[in-house]
Amino acid sequence: MKTVQTMLAEAEAEVPRISPQDAKVLVGRSDVLFLDVREPAEVAASGKVKGAVAVPRGLVEFRADPASPMHDAAFDRTKTVVTYCASGGRAALVGKTLKDMGYDKVRNLGGFKGWVDAGGEIDRA
Repeated sequence: MKTVQTMLAEAEAEVPRISPQDAKVLVGRSDVLFLDVREPAEVAASGKVKGAVAVPRGLVEFRADPASPMHDAAFDRTKTVVTYCASGGRAALVGKTLKDMGYDKVRNLGGFKGWVDAGGEIDRA
């Protein structure tokens, strides 16, 4: 049996972190997908990384799988996927899930507040 702490540790070990400074240079690139996995109300309250796709954590697998009727074309296994949430935990778990689904280039930006504090560009919802 796994605890949430065990699952987070495994995800953190498998999905590298990316700093807001390093992530800033990736905004707007066609080969990068910024993925906001917070709930819609969280995104509406604060905005999101400029150009990010917002998909709640519970729907990521359905949007990321090309065989799913709910597939989102923004998901492409050749892209680098930069995940983030409010504090980094959900982003890490989603990152590990995406790696399990064949997305090789996944990074965890951590929390949205860190992005804002670093002066990262945002889109208001």
